[in-house]
Amino acid sequence: MYSEPNRASIATLVNDFYTDIRRDSVLGPVFEGAIGADWAPHLERMVDFWCSVMLSSSEFKGNVFGKHMQLQGIGVEHFQRWLGLFETHARRLFQPEVAEEFLVVAKRIAASLQYGYFGRVEVG
Repeated sequence: MYSEPNRASIATLVNDFYTDIRRDSVLGPVFEGAIGADWAPHLERMVDFWCSVMLSSSEFKGNVFGKHMQLQGIGVEHFQRWLGLFETHARRLFQPEVAEEFLVVAKRIAASLQYGYFGRVEVG
């Protein structure tokens, strides 16, 4: 169990989390439709994103909101599953106080995206 985030621990979180995403009956099809078969670039971008957020590394450059707003067919159930899987992995890999830091960010992201999709926050 990690006591603090670093690039290696964040890479473990991202890779484990997205392994489950790809297997998930609700989220898998959405991500496969958006990403296709070549996951390596997406995973690297997600590691950069979480390093930027958690380590203030400034590695990630991109428009998270705009990219996600292009996806079609997103419902409340997608956010429930995404947050649930993310929480499982964060709590499994990190000490409780660090996991909570990740979850604060994940819930903020989910709230922003839900507001974009639905005009309100449904899950989080």
